Amino acid sequence: VQLQASGGGLVQAGDSLRLSCAASGGSFSFLTMGWFRQAPGKEREFVAGIRGIEWSGIDTKYAHFVEGRFTISRDNARKKAYLQMNSLKPEDTAVYYCAARRALLGDSDSTYDYWGQGTEVTVSS
Repeated sequence: VQLQASGGGLVQAGDSLRLSCAASGGSFSFLTMGWFRQAPGKEREFVAGIRGIEWSGIDTKYAHFVEGRFTISRDNARKKAYLQMNSLKPEDTAVYYCAARRALLGDSDSTYDYWGQGTEVTVSS
C-alpha cells in the first residue's frame, strides 16, 4: 500500500484546509486510516482515524485537541481519505501524515503499517 498526502499550506488562524490522502496498491475499503501530526521538536501524535469496512467498533476517533474542529472522512471508490480542518490555530502547525493499517481503529502510531510522506501545515497568528 502506498499513501500520498497532500493539501497542506500556509494559512491564517481561523482558516480551513482539507488534507487528502490517496492510496494505491491495496484494498482501500478494508484499511483503517489515520491522520497523525508532528510539530517541530515534538513527538508524532494521533489526530483522527476512521475504520475500514472490515472492522467493527467505532467509526471515527479524534484527539481531544481537534474534536469539533476537524473531520475525517473517506471515499472508498476514489481510494482517498480526507481531513477537513476548520478553525485552525497556530498550535496546529505541524507536518501531517496519513497512515493505514489492517486492524481496528486505534491511535497508536506504532500499530500503523503504511505511511505517506507528510504534508506541511503552517498556521500563522
